[in-house]
Amino acid sequence: MTPKLPRGFLDRHFAHRGLHDALLPENSAAAIEAAVNAGYGIEMDIQMSSDGQAMVFHDAILDRVTDKSGPVHDFTAEELSQTRILGTSETIPTFARILSLVAGRAPLLVELKDQDGTLGPNVGPLETAIARDLKGYDGPVAVMSFNPHSVVALRELAPDTPRGLTTEDFPSADWPDAPLARLEELAQIPDFERSGAAFISHDVRDLHAAPVTRLKAQGVPVLCWTVRSPEAGQEALKIADAVTFEGYNPTIPGA
Repeated sequence: MTPKLPRGFLDRHFAHRGLHDALLPENSAAAIEAAVNAGYGIEMDIQMSSDGQAMVFHDAILDRVTDKSGPVHDFTAEELSQTRILGTSETIPTFARILSLVAGRAPLLVELKDQDGTLGPNVGPLETAIARDLKGYDGPVAVMSFNPHSVVALRELAPDTPRGLTTEDFPSADWPDAPLARLEELAQIPDFERSGAAFISHDVRDLHAAPVTRLKAQGVPVLCWTVRSPEAGQEALKIADAVTFEGYNPTIPGA
């Protein structure tokens, strides 16, 4: 049975990597706490440490937002937890730490990053780490990935957690290690039913794509990423049920 996406994911918007700004870096505990306090849901990214811990971090390598260099998976969770982000006092948090911090106060939209860039069947360790951390957590949370193999694995490892596919038109420039045929296939969202997905989160620039409108017509919840202005948000909501945003603070529905 596919767990449905709770209504709480469709009546508010999601702060992209937390409510970050020049002082509160992306995917940090401080940015996530700020999003909770502002009444938003939180979208976050997960990479894996060398010792098998789920870490809240977007990039596969550390260089862009830390003073360290190299792949995230070359460092232990302890080393990453001591790595400062964008020159602030904030450090890379474990997923377990963020679950303890949020403690059910906001819905969490958790994206597992593809670990080898091929969008293929080489999955399992990160999904196992996420499932382990989620045991006993009773707050609203949904997991998703660009890689349907990851979502299939989560169906077995965390069967009660709502699952979704992160989707787009899969441009080859963004996925240089993935076969072109694989990218063309994924753009059609063929794995929705097979993966036991309950929703998609699609690129806002591509919301009118036929696979998206097909699923929308079937009653599938459609979220979208990443909206960067109120005007773009209003346009996106003509199709999407909720948006993932950054750079502005959208009105909370019903507020």
